[in-house]
Amino acid sequence: MPAKLDAIFQRVIADLKAKKYAPFYLLMGEESYFIDKISDFIANNVLEPEMRDFNQTICFGSDVSCAQVVDMAKRYPMMAEHQVIIVKEAQNVRSLEPLEKYLSGQLVKSTILVWCHKNGSIDGKKKIVKLANAAGVVFDSVKLRDYQLPIFIQEYLDAKKVTIDPKAKQMVADAVGADLNRLTSELDKVMISLPENGMMITPDIVEKEIGISKDFNAFELRNAIVQKNIFKANQIIKYFDNNPKAGSLYSFLPMLFSYFRDLMIAHYIPGNNSEDALAAGLGLKSRWGAKDYMIGLRAYSARKTMDILGKVREIDAKSKGLDNPSTGSGDLMKELIFFILH
Repeated sequence: MPAKLDAIFQRVIADLKAKKYAPFYLLMGEESYFIDKISDFIANNVLEPEMRDFNQTICFGSDVSCAQVVDMAKRYPMMAEHQVIIVKEAQNVRSLEPLEKYLSGQLVKSTILVWCHKNGSIDGKKKIVKLANAAGVVFDSVKLRDYQLPIFIQEYLDAKKVTIDPKAKQMVADAVGADLNRLTSELDKVMISLPENGMMITPDIVEKEIGISKDFNAFELRNAIVQKNIFKANQIIKYFDNNPKAGSLYSFLPMLFSYFRDLMIAHYIPGNNSEDALAAGLGLKSRWGAKDYMIGLRAYSARKTMDILGKVREIDAKSKGLDNPSTGSGDLMKELIFFILH
């Protein structure tokens, strides 16, 4: 997860756990996972179960008007310190003028009003966002990029005290993609299958439980490129052509750029013929991680590495439509791999 997003999310959850409640929460953005996490925490923890029938209302934006929500928010709790109102799918509420008036000075501090605006963010220049910032908490939930998914997977499993093989982690990220609700669901499914005495997710387990090939994935393509194994790289590219869900250019480019960027640094690390020197110079956690760079130093000169980085940037731009009216991602990937390996 991006550091900034993670810090804000963790701060919101920490305040809720400490019972530091705001009277208004504007939860918005493309990524519904974090919006659901915060709103579910509020729904399940602010009020005791026996108090929820009288003091907790969960409604949907398509079923209520803004004025109706504000009328509910102005009520006082019954035999409880707070009442909770959660508006899900709040992007379907048309006029926000009653809410703006409520936030401007009519706030009832015993009410915790949670506004869940999904499928996009409200423009920060709009009055409602400025008022929400002044009155309570604004959380903008952005979609994670493909290269950020392995970090999210690692953090999610760390919290569950489950370890995962680096290859297995990349396999899951490539196959499932950036839908975090689906991603966590798949990880939960895999964890259920683990034996009690072996809380380690391996490529074999991922292949069995999620149905991803352990031999033809972005991680194996990276290994083939590092080792300059032209036959294996082309095998995997062909597999991707026939199985688009198995791997994509968009998930692979950041991983490839990261490797060659660090390989460029490795070329200029003093004593780079030593795994210990490489691990220290690149900030790696162990000597094991330096092995790929030892291989890369022999396979790719500093000049070739620099050219590859330029090509990766070029292909990235083309994949986004810049100076590229028609070439598909599959052909762009073939062009890049051919350039690297020849």
